[in-house]
Amino acid sequence: MTIRVLIVDDHEVVRQGLRFVLDQEDGIEVVGESGDGEGALRAVEALRPDVMLLDLVMPGVDGLGVLERLPEERPAVIVLSSFQEDDRVVAAVRLGALSYLSKTSAVDRLVEAVRAAARGDGVLAPGIAALLLGRVRRPLDTLTPREREVLAALARGRSNAEIARDLRMGRETVKSHVSSVLAKLGVADRTQAAIYALQQGLVPLDEAL
Repeated sequence: MTIRVLIVDDHEVVRQGLRFVLDQEDGIEVVGESGDGEGALRAVEALRPDVMLLDLVMPGVDGLGVLERLPEERPAVIVLSSFQEDDRVVAAVRLGALSYLSKTSAVDRLVEAVRAAARGDGVLAPGIAALLLGRVRRPLDTLTPREREVLAALARGRSNAEIARDLRMGRETVKSHVSSVLAKLGVADRTQAAIYALQQGLVPLDEAL
């Protein structure tokens, strides 16, 4: 079955280059182009493409705006962008983008992404997968087992001396663990850390101070 592709980018030379590349491939047909977000949404309705190559940075309705307004029966979306800012990447994936590639990606990788998208599979540029994993992981998941024990003790209202005694470690070691926990959780003090631990269910409420 032929994979029907819509190309959306505000630079005509980019659209022409993508069309030329994809038109050389068996089983892939470029059925339309658009240079802006509004035109992309109209083309999706009119052409019903299987896959859309979408630029994020466009005048008017940008790529994220297109993703937000796509109908329920949407094409598989491959974001092609020159930018890899954390917020744009995460927002695009959360809005349903299946793949995220740089415009400098190799031709065979682009073609692979189009074929994968038609199957419902995603392809991410190097570094993007690690970025997404880092953004979706809970701060609690970044703590070592020992740091989790220290955090639980903080939630129970224990002092550094009490933590040192209970966990059988030196006070300086406890102090180091506390500092690391605060940094990893992105909180300012022990009280905020304790509140976070309670919110995450690390310590039952009846055990908290």
